[in-house]
Amino acid sequence: MIERELIARMQAGDFEAFSELIDAHKDKIYALVHRLVGNKENAEDIIQETFLKAIDNIGQFRGESSFGTWIYAIALNLSRAYFAKQKQADLLPIDSYLPTSDESNDGHSQLFDWQDPHRMLETKELRETINRALDSLPYKYREAFLLRYYNELSVKEIAELSGQSEASAKSRILRARLALRDYLSKAFEGGYGK
Repeated sequence: MIERELIARMQAGDFEAFSELIDAHKDKIYALVHRLVGNKENAEDIIQETFLKAIDNIGQFRGESSFGTWIYAIALNLSRAYFAKQKQADLLPIDSYLPTSDESNDGHSQLFDWQDPHRMLETKELRETINRALDSLPYKYREAFLLRYYNELSVKEIAELSGQSEASAKSRILRARLALRDYLSKAFEGGYGK
């Protein structure tokens, strides 16, 4: 069934339609929020609040963007509010941008089982360096980077979500990439970019 039909049914009070729409987007929304807040419990709270707000406000959905973009916007706004309450809007705690062996059921855990200790240490150090690099980004750049490269949203969708022009979204993504490249090249003593 196409998204418009599901939205129309949902606006008419059909909860099954809402469930179908949420099922189509919940994993990516959870991944985004979890990466932004870095905490499973807070991410789950924000996701639950996102879905409740979507139910309460579905009548206001005008279809100017996709349902996915609309619900991403709700999740991002709630994530931002979470940090405003924490008074840490510029210092997001980043615990896991990459899947850990115990978070995934798609074979990643087996990768760690057979690696030799040196390789495991290198993998852990690389993960920590990447997390520090991402954590060093200002929130607005980190958000744009995650939306583009982890959630695979288009520049246009990122611009819609953040309420800015496509040029600004591109600029934030580029600045994030440049800052990450600079950080990682210094961290690896010029191993990248030279």
